[in-house]
Amino acid sequence: PDIRGILERLGKSNMFSKISTLSGNEKEHLVNEIVKSVMILSKDQTGALITLEQGQSLADYVSTGTVLNSIVTTELLTSIFVTSTPLHDGAIIIRGDRIVSATCYLPLSENMGLSKDLGTRHRAGVGISENTDAFTIIVSEETGKISVTEGGNLYRNISCDELKKMLIKVQDKTVEHSGYFKNLRGKRKNEKKANQ
Repeated sequence: PDIRGILERLGKSNMFSKISTLSGNEKEHLVNEIVKSVMILSKDQTGALITLEQGQSLADYVSTGTVLNSIVTTELLTSIFVTSTPLHDGAIIIRGDRIVSATCYLPLSENMGLSKDLGTRHRAGVGISENTDAFTIIVSEETGKISVTEGGNLYRNISCDELKKMLIKVQDKTVEHSGYFKNLRGKRKNEKKANQ
């Protein structure tokens, strides 16, 4: 199963993500729209699960949802997750500067080390990051707190400023990007030790 999983991931990987073809202004606009919408969702304690496709195709997960193919805007992102709308349940997947699909099912993490207080959204966010190179943003319905997942790691209690920096780094698929998250993991571990 492990070898099959690796071969599947290799078969689905692309050399360049759609986001890398965006101009500087388009990337800046994308980041600003996502951050603004996450701020609103967090303030209103509206649960959200937003996955950004990177180098590896998420076509299998896109096909589980409702195809939208809409430009990313704050208004659209925030309205999708309102609980009275039919599209609020599940994840939305962003490819480049477009919301390609909503109500998508993501694989739940089987990591037994995850905190017991984490719900389905967080487990799905970790699960997709374990299986692909996607970057996922989670807003907790209970607390309004923001978390992100990348490379099988969960980063909790992220500020909007931190989120903006992360989104900018995610667009730059370089060693600097990998190093940024490695440093963040170290910083979070040190903070945890200091609080114990």
